[in-house]
Amino acid sequence: MIASDDMRNPKAATVAARIGLTSNAFPEVKVPNQGGNSQIGVSTKNVLSRTASHWYALRTTYGREKKAYEYIVKNNGTAFYPTISTVKIVNGKRKTVEESRLPNIFFAYGTEEEIKSFVYDNVNLPFLRFYYAHHREGTVAVKKPLIVPDCQMESLRIICASETEDVIITSESIEKFRSGQLVRVIGGSFAGVEGRVARYCGQQRVAVIVNGLLTAVTAYVPSGYLERMGEM
Repeated sequence: MIASDDMRNPKAATVAARIGLTSNAFPEVKVPNQGGNSQIGVSTKNVLSRTASHWYALRTTYGREKKAYEYIVKNNGTAFYPTISTVKIVNGKRKTVEESRLPNIFFAYGTEEEIKSFVYDNVNLPFLRFYYAHHREGTVAVKKPLIVPDCQMESLRIICASETEDVIITSESIEKFRSGQLVRVIGGSFAGVEGRVARYCGQQRVAVIVNGLLTAVTAYVPSGYLERMGEM
């Protein structure tokens, strides 16, 4: 079986059956909140695109990711807005509040041109921008909209939807996981997650690393629930 540091250390279904701005999109519906209350907005829009559809990371200013998410879904787009419910004391009373797991960040699915139609809509969404990946091509600095692979989006969705409280989603890099064995979780509440295994906070966990954006870490996963994957 798989081991992490203490033991020397078909892909998950494409997110929502590749829902989005494609001809096989589901009828308009919001997937019910589960555990982490993450939301995927789905809508119908038949588009014969000459370029591939992907999940793009988007950012907003001043905590307006929910507003942008709702606008995109209302206007025939597909988006994923990871949220969590927390209990706060408001005017002396306990109140359940829905908050973003990734402040100012959410995700939208479609071709680059389709997503640009929202990002460059300076009338309705002047606060919305692509989240860019930066790299160098020779001596030239290049930035491109960050594409999140389908398998990582599915893994992130599973972690966000888990009823387990001891998950970690952070914009910081957790170096311990970068050299861990690549695995797939095949049992338990995190079944379907693909990532790297390591011991963290005294427990064996699996992390999904979206380079430059976030690290999402499961709660404890026993070795019997892990299956080795080859490096990609």
